[in-house]
Amino acid sequence: MSIASNASLHSSTVHSKRWAALSVLFLASFMNLIDVSIVNVALPQIQADTGATSTQLEWVAAIYVLALAVGLLPFGRFGDVFGRRRLFIWGLIGFTVSSAVCGLAPDVVTLIAARAVKGIAAAMMVPQVLAIAQVIFPPEEKSRVFGLFGTVSSLAVVAGPIIGGALISADIAGLGWRLAFLIKIPFGIAALIGARIFVPVLDTDNEARPDWIGTSLFTVAAVLLVLPLIEGRALGWPWWCFAALLGSIPATLLFVAFERRRSANGRSALMPPGLLSNGPYLQRLGLVTLFFSGVPGLFLVLAIFLQSGFGLTALQSGLVTTPFPVGVMLASMTTERFGDRYLSARIAAGAALLMLGMIALQWVIRSIGAELNPYAFTLPLLVCGFGMGTAIMSLFQVTMSSVEPQDAGAGSGAMQAFQQIGAALGIAIAGQIFFGLLGENGMAASAGNAPSFVEATETVTTYSIAVFATLTVLVGVSAWRTRKDTT
Repeated sequence: MSIASNASLHSSTVHSKRWAALSVLFLASFMNLIDVSIVNVALPQIQADTGATSTQLEWVAAIYVLALAVGLLPFGRFGDVFGRRRLFIWGLIGFTVSSAVCGLAPDVVTLIAARAVKGIAAAMMVPQVLAIAQVIFPPEEKSRVFGLFGTVSSLAVVAGPIIGGALISADIAGLGWRLAFLIKIPFGIAALIGARIFVPVLDTDNEARPDWIGTSLFTVAAVLLVLPLIEGRALGWPWWCFAALLGSIPATLLFVAFERRRSANGRSALMPPGLLSNGPYLQRLGLVTLFFSGVPGLFLVLAIFLQSGFGLTALQSGLVTTPFPVGVMLASMTTERFGDRYLSARIAAGAALLMLGMIALQWVIRSIGAELNPYAFTLPLLVCGFGMGTAIMSLFQVTMSSVEPQDAGAGSGAMQAFQQIGAALGIAIAGQIFFGLLGENGMAASAGNAPSFVEATETVTTYSIAVFATLTVLVGVSAWRTRKDTT
């Protein structure tokens, strides 16, 4: 499927409605991006209202990113086969309906199941957003489109905890945490109407066929890796947890072998052979996975720490963590002027800032007595956010620079998938540490429990420090070697 053919197809419709279509696409992307941060600030109230165990709370957060991770690769490809507009609308419908089910869930098991469906629906629509935008805009407008996408993404990250906290604290009609999910229904309906009116129908690849076996193998490998990390602590680490972790290795190897064989037979594959044999790209996927394991789990823990540990409201909790996304946005605005220069150095610098910010955050947490000073978190979180914003786009650029143009679509999809797998792993590891130290009966907010919350959160921060220290060394050494080779 060529961009040129799509651009010429329905050209009058595409050009006359492209900005309206873009607003619809960005609205859907915004809804997806705020979902994780909104849920984080809602977790303490979900636990108090439903009696959820600590493991179930982990699943509420992790199941969405895990479902999104395993769905991004296949649904990115399915958009070529079944039509990107169609997949986008199906994803929007699923996302909106599952948001309603989440908001009306009678128990935590229903909530977890609805979150899984929601993650799959998000995986349907997310890959289509930039894929459609790439086609319906002329080359001279694309840089502006991608700049706007970065701005919308940054605003979503900033707005998520504030919107979620405000809605939960307002407790309109006694709905409490349910509003964090129900608020997406009117926006989902508006996006659906807009998609039907403004988003154009594009060509499909009639020769491609879905890779159902490859999709299944990829899903099995991801679940075998994440499932025991979440369930192991609560179940006392039975033998099958270790068997599942080991089993993720042959499952991954089987996926790679199957994809290579499918490509050799001339059939479309989730991972083209050019990616599977691309050593630098695979190494950088490992860096992406490690990088994104260092943040999401910590913010899940911070929300519980601030609310259950020290009695802050959901809105106060969201405001305390706001300096982090503000730092991300400031760094993105500052570093974009560098273009594609100094990429490895920027990743190493960003990782170093994250490490230093996490060390300062750990010191703040360790210094807390009976009373908590919310303002003490501002500078460490701002530094962490600036480090994140400095590194993240450079990491994406470096990863994609090792991909051949013909594999760019699949390479981007795989990178996003491993980003989400890293987030799911981070949530699982942080949950293991935090709830293992806190204990199932340590969730109630009281002055007597504060030292336990401090110890558990401080230990989780140690994991994040280790992640970014490792990245600083690995990428820093690589940047130094590259510099020496070019001088």
